[in-house]
Amino acid sequence: MARIVSLELMAVDLPFRRPFRHAAAERTVSSSLFLKCVADSTHCGFGESLPRQYVTGESRDAAFDLLKDLVLPRLFELQFESFTDVRAFLATCDGRAPADWVAPGLPQTAAWCAVDLALLDLFGSVFGVPVTLNDNRNFPPTVRCSAVISSDVSLKTLLLIRLARIRQVKLKVEQSVSDTAVEKCRRVLGRACDLRADANMAWDVEQAAAHMQQLAALGIRSFEQPVAADDINGLAELVRRSGGLHVMADESLSDSASLETLVRQQACTAVNVRISKCGGLVAAYQRCREAHNAGLMLQIGCQVGESSLLSSALLALVQAVPEVQYVEGCFGRHLLRDDPATPLLQFGWRGRPPRRPSGPGHGVTIDEEQLAPWVRQRVKIGRQDV
Repeated sequence: MARIVSLELMAVDLPFRRPFRHAAAERTVSSSLFLKCVADSTHCGFGESLPRQYVTGESRDAAFDLLKDLVLPRLFELQFESFTDVRAFLATCDGRAPADWVAPGLPQTAAWCAVDLALLDLFGSVFGVPVTLNDNRNFPPTVRCSAVISSDVSLKTLLLIRLARIRQVKLKVEQSVSDTAVEKCRRVLGRACDLRADANMAWDVEQAAAHMQQLAALGIRSFEQPVAADDINGLAELVRRSGGLHVMADESLSDSASLETLVRQQACTAVNVRISKCGGLVAAYQRCREAHNAGLMLQIGCQVGESSLLSSALLALVQAVPEVQYVEGCFGRHLLRDDPATPLLQFGWRGRPPRRPSGPGHGVTIDEEQLAPWVRQRVKIGRQDV
């Protein structure tokens, strides 16, 4: 039976190759949290999360403090006899710290993601098993990763996507939608490209209804988070008025209760499940199953700036959920200037996802020397000699 003996929490800014902008934010770095868990001199694991205030209500500073003050000290109490026990504990948590660790109602799903992934990685190493979620052992052969672009995307980038024969592309749109910009995307990418739109909460209901019809004429059928995250009635109205177009919930979904509300009010026809916002890999898997059982189209997405550590978790999730329609992630150095995880996991020709890494835990190694220049804050608790 293994116990955690040391924990190190780091706030990290991994630099991007170029700025990434959408209606809710513009970023040049990842603004991540990395958590290192050590059981003994030979076993350690890493977790990663990217808190976003506009997604889960958690800033990185708030998530850092919550972990440091309330969650990490309690992890020393944990001990497991098998990897199955680890998964069972995380399934019971369902994307949040146990109820007696953190006050009810405090946003924490992004913070807990770092814990979830670190525990899976650490005890996967301890018990010598890879991270798995069910009995599926074959990666879905038809899955391809999407490119994600902004409405001001350059002609060069569009041509590169076309030349790489990537056939699924998500277009980030602003409050005002330029027909010329969207028509340029369609013209360069071709009619065969499955082009969908993400408004990142930029519109009100009337704007959304008008823009959805406008973009539907250009072959766009899926619209992600067209209105504010808390405007569930607005989402439901758009579903009623959509005429068969997909209304996808993203920022409106972070936990079991939010998904239950969306389903009960028929406020979406599709969901975007992201590991970092949903409280980790185990909780994200549960959201995928619940969404599928509710008849919703499923997209497995990512936060902008994830390293190959989170990409490995994403691949584990995709392997466990063969019903997925769209996959976003595994950007690696397509976006990051420096990815501290090995092997580098990034999609390739035709959007083909990388192979899931072999080995125990997540199967990736974090180069702490490579990570060090980008650490902006750190705290270590427990034994100092490991």
